[in-house]
Amino acid sequence: MDFLEKNQGEAPVFWFETSNSVSRRLHFQPDGQLSVVLVDDSRPLYQRVAGSFMNKFFPSGYPYSVNEGYLRYTQFRAMQHVSSAALSVLSTQSLLFAAGLRPTPAQATAVSWILKDGMQHVGKLICSNWGARMDSEPKRWRLLADVLYDIGTGLEVLSPLCPNLFLEMAGLGNFMKGMAVVAARATRLPIYSSFAKEGNLSDLFAKGEAFSTLFNVIGIGVGIQLASTICASMQGKLVVGPLLSIVHIYSVSEEMRATPVNTLNPRRTAMVVADFLKEGVISSPADLRYRENLLFPLQPKESAGNVRVGRTLHNVIKPSKFLEFKQVFPKEKFLLNCEGECIDMVLEQDASGEDALRGWLVAAYAKFSSHELSANVLQEAYQRMNGVFPVFLKELQNKGWHTDRFLDGTGSRFAL
Repeated sequence: MDFLEKNQGEAPVFWFETSNSVSRRLHFQPDGQLSVVLVDDSRPLYQRVAGSFMNKFFPSGYPYSVNEGYLRYTQFRAMQHVSSAALSVLSTQSLLFAAGLRPTPAQATAVSWILKDGMQHVGKLICSNWGARMDSEPKRWRLLADVLYDIGTGLEVLSPLCPNLFLEMAGLGNFMKGMAVVAARATRLPIYSSFAKEGNLSDLFAKGEAFSTLFNVIGIGVGIQLASTICASMQGKLVVGPLLSIVHIYSVSEEMRATPVNTLNPRRTAMVVADFLKEGVISSPADLRYRENLLFPLQPKESAGNVRVGRTLHNVIKPSKFLEFKQVFPKEKFLLNCEGECIDMVLEQDASGEDALRGWLVAAYAKFSSHELSANVLQEAYQRMNGVFPVFLKELQNKGWHTDRFLDGTGSRFAL
């Protein structure tokens, strides 16, 4: 702070701040809002351009206002938007060629809007039924969305090879792209939420959309250039199209791997409990992000007893086991059953994330002690869980986990 002007007996009216060769004048307006006016900027041109870019496309307070991994997420997001937009231009050009029309950009836009209104809406309706699964596994569904989108785009690119099946291939392509659109939009908010460190979700969302728009425009330009040169022939499209798709899928996979999702689901809870039992540490969302399997919902094996702790629907578990467990712990909101190498857990309708964590710890301790869920084994495991749970829960919250909810991904809860 270089200069501060005061009125006698009053708070400061305005002040100047200088940081990194930039001087700003700050003052509070009558309505309480803080006004910032740039007075002098002696930085080189490239630094001013970079600073302006950061202000427009990154959240306020970056990098301190976001969690670890946001920059890497953003870098690969730029790559996947450029490659996706370029692929879209090539696909619409191929559709126009297959329909016997001259593939100009204006015509491509009109035809794209007409084709998507039909089968694309059907795909959106079907995919909307899986919203609970997207909450539980936003990274996996986001990656799946881009795979579906590239398959749909690939069908459109290949449409000139079979012009007699133009409507079928275009319809199926738009059907898959419609499903991709719903999955991508539905998972956008959980992904942004994982980066919001200061409650700045709206700022993250707005800047993220501006960032996407900018690089989509760049990708369209790249696509137009490719369409008029290398990809003017079908052979060129068959070479460039798969390469762009590989870049696209790789970018979105790295984008998702950089995302530290901080909500608890079966797979993340299993990894947290396994680390706690094996090493006595609580892993943060950033610690687990590169260990998650984005494609297959496989849970890691617990180190205690080398078993898998899972969650199943109530019709898989024997009613006798329900009653046995409920008689031992009548006040708990979870039920456990042991079937071979797997412990099944069922949550009641109003169970919270803390209830799921309590059940997971009991299951892990019980499996470590014995392969049979007898009353004595459960009682001992329950006592061990109660002894460590307050500290366990506090550490989870300190690491940034949201323990107030448990996203099982099925949308179903059991009521006894």
